[in-house]
Amino acid sequence: MLNFKEFGEGEPVIILHGLFGMLDNWQTFAKKLAENYRVILVDQRDHGKSKHTNAFNYKLLAQDLHDFCDENGIYGCSVIGHSMGGKTAMQFALDYPDFVQRLIVVDIGPDAYPPGHHLIYEALHAVDMNVVQSRKDVEVVLSKYIPDVGVRLFLMKNLRRKKEGGYAWKMNLKILSEEYPNIIAGIDIEDIIETPTLFVGGAKSDYLSDSQLARISSSFMTYHVEFIEDSGHWVHAEKPAELLELVQEFLD
Repeated sequence: MLNFKEFGEGEPVIILHGLFGMLDNWQTFAKKLAENYRVILVDQRDHGKSKHTNAFNYKLLAQDLHDFCDENGIYGCSVIGHSMGGKTAMQFALDYPDFVQRLIVVDIGPDAYPPGHHLIYEALHAVDMNVVQSRKDVEVVLSKYIPDVGVRLFLMKNLRRKKEGGYAWKMNLKILSEEYPNIIAGIDIEDIIETPTLFVGGAKSDYLSDSQLARISSSFMTYHVEFIEDSGHWVHAEKPAELLELVQEFLD
């Protein structure tokens, strides 16, 4: 049901990517962490090589993860989630608390966020897969909307070459567009989450705002917040060593 890779041995740690991402984004980090843990990278639904569906919300993503754990005999684990994956991780801890021993949420909070991906969606939809002949053609189209080379390259990791020729997106762009309100929605935390939780934010990111931190303080029983200097939203790519140190210290 969900595509995955795993490295190492020991206590299981599951890592969940963010919107438009895939498990490969975390592979270098996972191999380092796997020196002490069994690290499992997962493509969430409608991303990477996992199934394409007709519905997308955090209750379903958490259920996917529960089913994945059940299928693979994982009945206790730590979960690391970045951005959208962090919301999945929080929902998983809320719905299946017995499965989660430690929770690490990277640069995201539990409340809803304002829309902020309109240019990315516009750029992705502007790519006509019936016309483009190469990866360079795709980048030319994306560059009209997205000046940041790093963001363009991140999105282009979603390109796959079709057997019959031409290209397609690995992600389910249709459902990720239609269900975008569910992606930026908040997690409905009626009860306190008791799972010990580490929130890690990028100091140059605005995702862990004062309002998000206030919600965290009222929704989590045992939590700790750390900010990594000189890092934006993609903490694992910008400051992997610093993030790894915080993660290992928390898990240990």
